[in-house]
Amino acid sequence: MIIVNPAAGRLRGLRRRLDRVVAALRRRGCAVTLRHAGAPGDAERLAREAEAEFDVIVAAGGDGTLNAVLNGIAGNVAALSRPLALLPFGTANVLAHEIAMPRDPEGLAAVLAAAPARPVWPGRIGERLFLAMASSGFDAAVVAAVNPRLKRHFGRFAVVWAILACLARYRPCELSVRIGDIEHRAAAAIAAKGRCYAGRYVVAPEASLAAPSLDLVLFERDGRLAALRYLWVLLRGRLAARPDVRIVRCRGALISAAQALPVEADGDIVGRLPIAVGVGPLPVLLVQPGPAAANRRG
Repeated sequence: MIIVNPAAGRLRGLRRRLDRVVAALRRRGCAVTLRHAGAPGDAERLAREAEAEFDVIVAAGGDGTLNAVLNGIAGNVAALSRPLALLPFGTANVLAHEIAMPRDPEGLAAVLAAAPARPVWPGRIGERLFLAMASSGFDAAVVAAVNPRLKRHFGRFAVVWAILACLARYRPCELSVRIGDIEHRAAAAIAAKGRCYAGRYVVAPEASLAAPSLDLVLFERDGRLAALRYLWVLLRGRLAARPDVRIVRCRGALISAAQALPVEADGDIVGRLPIAVGVGPLPVLLVQPGPAAANRRG
């Protein structure tokens, strides 16, 4: 079953790519059922209510669509034994870059039809699971500022515009990140399950989907200039080398602040501080290319 988010990516291009993937799957002998998520909450509900006849549940959209389908599967105990897969039709497609999903329809169909489903450990933020990352601070403020209509029509430009808007109205903030008995102070925090962030950029070089742990990336400096520096070194692939960026591996943390700052997970706002972040109670099966593809990613 392919759960389609029609709001992901650009509508005409999404339909064309989806039609090609479905045709390629059917040529391989797969029975395919499409279900469209129209209203908010539809993708999660469709995944939760998926009939037992479906061998694989596929999220066709961006990281937010995948997150909704993941949480829908988690809400159905019987569905936990069925693999989750993705068709990356969104803006950033962080998880697709993480597992080196192909981009062409034939390659995507080959992965969905024949690639192995391997266990991955999702993160947990509040009551929701996530597969790529969750965060609070400047990053989450940008997510909250993105105009959905602008994003639908102009893709990454909408994110760039949101970054500029957040820089213009920047307000200092300090997060308290408590890991066990140790408290860290930071201007922003990203709980990473994988290496990638905002597409193919690397934020946590040692993070692993297969490990029951989180890599907490703590940005220690505050202010507009610091935010611009972090963006610059992220684009250059040198973020983890910054002396004012600390990466702490853990199984859970409590993040709080004086203000009720927004929190995002997999590119969607899911709540406000304070909030607990950790590892999900059980692994989920994720269809993904073999190790050779991941090695090509580097």
